[in-house]
Amino acid sequence: MSLTKQELFRSIRHDSWREGLSVRALARKYGVHRRLVREALATPVPAPRRTPQRSTPQMGAFTKTIDEWLRADLEAPPKQRHTARRITARLAEEFAVQIPYPTVRDHVRKRRTVVATEAAAPAEGFIVRHNRPGYDAEVDFGEVWVRLDGQMTKCFLFAFRMAYSGRAVHRISSSCGQQAFLAGHVHAFTTLGGVPAGQIRYDNLSAAVSRVIYRSRSRQESPRWREFQTHYGFTPFYCQPGERGAHEKGGVEGQIGYFRRNYLTPVPEVGALTELNARLLAFERKEDQRRIGHRIRTIGQDFELEAAVLLPLPAEPFGTGLTFTPRVDRYSLITVKMCRYSVPVHLIGRKVHVVLHPEELLVYDGRRQVAQHPRLSGRGAERIVLDHYLEVLLTKPGALAGSEALDQARRQGVFTAVHEALWAQATGRLGETEGTKTLVQVLLLHRHLHGDDVLAGISRCLHSGTVSIDAISLEARKSAEAHGRSPTVTSELEPPPPAVQADQSAVTSLDEHRRALLHDTRPPPRLENWDQLLHRTRKSARKEGPR
Repeated sequence: MSLTKQELFRSIRHDSWREGLSVRALARKYGVHRRLVREALATPVPAPRRTPQRSTPQMGAFTKTIDEWLRADLEAPPKQRHTARRITARLAEEFAVQIPYPTVRDHVRKRRTVVATEAAAPAEGFIVRHNRPGYDAEVDFGEVWVRLDGQMTKCFLFAFRMAYSGRAVHRISSSCGQQAFLAGHVHAFTTLGGVPAGQIRYDNLSAAVSRVIYRSRSRQESPRWREFQTHYGFTPFYCQPGERGAHEKGGVEGQIGYFRRNYLTPVPEVGALTELNARLLAFERKEDQRRIGHRIRTIGQDFELEAAVLLPLPAEPFGTGLTFTPRVDRYSLITVKMCRYSVPVHLIGRKVHVVLHPEELLVYDGRRQVAQHPRLSGRGAERIVLDHYLEVLLTKPGALAGSEALDQARRQGVFTAVHEALWAQATGRLGETEGTKTLVQVLLLHRHLHGDDVLAGISRCLHSGTVSIDAISLEARKSAEAHGRSPTVTSELEPPPPAVQADQSAVTSLDEHRRALLHDTRPPPRLENWDQLLHRTRKSARKEGPR
C-alpha cells in the first residue's frame, strides 16, 4: 500500500527520531531519494506541488486587448458583458486570429478576477467620534404611518438626539415643513431644559437649506432659520449631500428606525396627533432606563451629566408660526397653502391676519381671534364651520339643507340628532322657511350658552311640544342653574358634546308658566315720575314755538 507524501514525511521523521536511522538508511528503507529524506527531516509539511506555467504564444500579443475589454465590462450592464466565447469570436473577427476556446477561457477566468480587484476602490474607513457631554446633537425627520381618525395617514417623526447620552426627543406632525421643523426644535429644547453648547448636525433639509454651495460645507440658509439660530444661540453643522453624509449623523438615523419599530408598531390609532404626541412623552421616559450597546450607565444617567452643561433657554420662546394676510372671498373663505378655511361672514371682503402652525391655523381680526381650524394637508381641502354662516342663513334659510357647512357639521358631530329632531318638528309646524329660521336661532344660542344646556333645553321643549326659541332659551338657562353654572359665552369653534338625555320629569309646560305669573304678589310699577318728564317736554316745546 503506497503512502501519501504527508504520511511518508511522518514515517521518515518517526524512524529518524525513534530508531536513529541515517539519511542513507531511510532512503533505502522507503525507496526514495536522499533529497526527499532531507526535506522531510527539515519540515513536517510537504511543499505544495508546483503547477507548470504553460506559455501561450498566441495569447501573448492580445492579453492587453482582452484586459481592456474586461475593464470596460465593469461599467457595462451585467447581462451585456463579454464571455470567453464572445472574446474568442471577437479575436477571430477583428484580428483574424484563431485561438482555441479552452486557451481563451482559462486566460479570461484568471484575468477577470485580477482586473476587478485592480479597479475596485479601497475600502472606506470610519473614525470613532468623541462626543462631549452637552455639546453635540443630531436632528432628522422620518416617515411614519398613523391611523388618524380612522384613516391611514402619512405623518413625519421629528427626532432630536443628544450625541453623548443618546437621549432623544420626538414629535409627530402632519408635515415636515419649516413650521414643524422649528416647532420640533422648540419642543426639544423645552423638554431637555436647554440648548446644546456645541454643534447640531443636519442633512440638507429644505426647511433650513435653500441651496448647497458646490463642493463645500457652506449652505445658503433660509432667513427664518437664521433668525431661529440667533434666538437660541446654537451652531448648525451640515452633512454631505445624499448617502455620503448619512454616517455623519448615524445616531439619529438609527434612532428613528429603532423608535418606529419599538413604539410605533403596530400602526397607532388615535383621534388627533396631540394624543399621540402625549404618548411619546411616556415612551421617552421609558427609554431613560435603557443602556445603549455596551455602555455601563443608562441613557438617563448619562443625560444627567449633560443637563448641567446645556445653555439656558432664552426668556421668550420663538414664534414658529407663519403669518399671512389673505382676503376673505364672497363665500367667507380664505386660502392658505392651497387649502381653504371658513371665517365669520361679517369679514367678507376684508383682509385678516392668519398664523399657520404645524397642527392648527389661527385667524385674527386685528387683535381678536375669530376662527381656529386644524391644519389641512391635502391640496384643495376645505374646512367649513357652520357657526360662521348663521347670520347669512337667517336671511337665506333655504341654503342650509344642501350646504357644505351642514354636511361637515354632521360628519364632525357638531349637528347632533337633537338638532335634527328640532329641525324636523319646526318645519312640520312652521313650514320650511320659518322652521329653518327657528333652527338657526337655536344654533346661535351655542355662542352664549353651554352646549349641554342648549341640548337639554331643546330636548325638554320637544317633549312638551313646543319649538319656540324663547322657550328653548329659558329651558337652557334653567339647565345651567340646575348644574350650578351661570350661562357663559362658549367657544363657537368647538363642537358641542354628544346629545344628552334630558330629565323628562323636569319638563314644565308653558301653561304652568302662565299660571304662575297670575299669582305674582309684587306691586305694579309706578309711572308718575315718567309723566313729569312728559309734561316738561311739552312745556319746553310751547316756549320754543314753531321754527
